[in-house]
Amino acid sequence: MHKASGMPMPEQPLLSLIGCVETCGLTDDEFTTDFFIIGLKKVVSGSFYYGRTKFDHNGGSMTYIKPGQVVELKNIKLEGDGFSIMIHQDYLSGQRLHQLIKKYSFFDYETNEALHISPREEEIMWELYRKIETEYYNNQDEYSKEIIIGHIESILKYSQRFYKRQFLNRSELSGKIISKFNTALQQYFENGALQENGLPTVGAIAAQLKMSPHYLSDLLRQETGRSALDHIHAYLIAEAKNMLVGADLTVSEIAYALGFENPPYFSRLFRKETGLTPVAYRKQR
Repeated sequence: MHKASGMPMPEQPLLSLIGCVETCGLTDDEFTTDFFIIGLKKVVSGSFYYGRTKFDHNGGSMTYIKPGQVVELKNIKLEGDGFSIMIHQDYLSGQRLHQLIKKYSFFDYETNEALHISPREEEIMWELYRKIETEYYNNQDEYSKEIIIGHIESILKYSQRFYKRQFLNRSELSGKIISKFNTALQQYFENGALQENGLPTVGAIAAQLKMSPHYLSDLLRQETGRSALDHIHAYLIAEAKNMLVGADLTVSEIAYALGFENPPYFSRLFRKETGLTPVAYRKQR
C-alpha cells in the first residue's frame, strides 16, 4: 500500500499509521487489502467505495475495513485532519485481539453505515490514536506491541458503544426498524419471492431495506434483543402454527409451502422454537 501510494515505508512492516490532512495520500485506485483499516475522515468530496458501496459523506465518520475487501478511492478531499490505522492480520497473531476483532460486526457494515461521531466522541478517538502514535514513533521495545494493541482494542470498544448510540438516535429519526423488517418479510411472502427463491434470508430482507445484513441484525438486536435470523424464524413458526390449525395439510406439505426443502429441518426448528413437534402442536389445538 505504501509503495503503491508513493509514501515512505511504515515504521513497522505489519502496522501503519497515516495522518491525513485534506487527503490521506492513498492510491487513487482500486485495491484489495490484506489488513484491517480503521479510519477517521471527514470526507467532503470524492468517492470512496467499500465492497462496491459508496461512502456516506455526511458528518465526521469512522470506517472499518476487514481483509479481503475491495476498496476504491477517487479524488478524496477531507475537511480538517483524519487518520488511518492499518493492521495486518499477522500483527495480531497470538494476541487476544486476533479472535476478538472478528466479533466486531461493524467490519462487515457497508460504507453508508459508517459510524457518525460527535465532537466529544471524535476527541476520544483522537486521544487513543495519539497514544498509539507515541508508541509507534518512539523506539519500540518489548512492551510497545502490547500497549499499541491495547489502544486499538479500546478504539474498537468505543466504536461499539458509539454505534449503539447511533442506532438509538437513528431509530428515532427513521421509525422502528422491527416494523419495517416485518413489512419487508410479509412482502417477501406476498410477492412470490418465497416460491422463486425459497426461505427468506437475512441478506434478502436486508437488501429490501437497503442495509447490510450485519447492520440490520445489530439494529434489531438493539431494538428487540433478537437478531434478524431470530425474527425470520419467529415469523415462519407463526405462519406454521396458523397452517397447522387452519389448513388440512400434512406437516411435510406445510414445510414445503413455507419454503423448507427439508421437512425434518422444519420440524426441528418448530420444536426448538415452541418445545413441541408440529404434530404435537396440532393435536393440542
